[in-house]
Amino acid sequence: MAQQKGIIKLTGTIGDISFFKSADGYLAREKGGVEADKIAKDPAFQRTRENGAEFGRAGKAAKLLRSSFQQLLQNSTDRLSISRLVRLMMTVIKADLTSQRGLRNVIDGEAELLEKFEFNEAAKLNSSLFASYVPAIDRVTGKLSISLPPFVPGRLLVAPPGATHFRIISGGASVDFEANKFVSDVKTSDILVIGNDPTAVIDLVNEVDPNSTSPLFLALGIEFYQMVNGNNYPLKNGAFNPMAIVKVATP
Repeated sequence: MAQQKGIIKLTGTIGDISFFKSADGYLAREKGGVEADKIAKDPAFQRTRENGAEFGRAGKAAKLLRSSFQQLLQNSTDRLSISRLVRLMMTVIKADLTSQRGLRNVIDGEAELLEKFEFNEAAKLNSSLFASYVPAIDRVTGKLSISLPPFVPGRLLVAPPGATHFRIISGGASVDFEANKFVSDVKTSDILVIGNDPTAVIDLVNEVDPNSTSPLFLALGIEFYQMVNGNNYPLKNGAFNPMAIVKVATP
């Protein structure tokens, strides 16, 4: 793969050379590979078809899970979180010990492997919040809760420069990967001062359908603000906001 140089940058195809723009700049590469029809029918490419089917299933599952937390992810994500989640979802699928190769799936895999997934590598929850918290999932009632005992934000919160305030956010989701649908709920604390006075107990309870037969996911995050003239402004479009899946419960 070659990088394009010069004033004029190309996109498209000329002969056997493809020109395109990527995160690494404008690149060029020679067209090649096996014809799609051969991959689809030739017995020699059976493994390729199986891998492709499972990769597609992982991508679809990752997109659905992200969609269930979309309200939170608007302010807490990095540009590579999608690809990282797809890779982890492939690990979940490969943990399926009952389905045939090519038919392995999330439901029969190990969705618990998604626990501790960080949506923002630039600001991880486990390196931003050092206060204790208790996540809990009650499948019968459909309640997914986070409880934080009183803590001193100035000591147990690693805030970015300029931050004066913060709030705790949580999201609960019931995700049906087979039907490609979800039920989710988001809760937030009040906006609190980053100082040396302890907070009150923070209890956030997210509610989804009771007695769900789908995997349940509980996410925890922090949003940072800067107060200017009595108004709180989010910091840098959420680039410093951590968010992670802290508990998973499967049927």
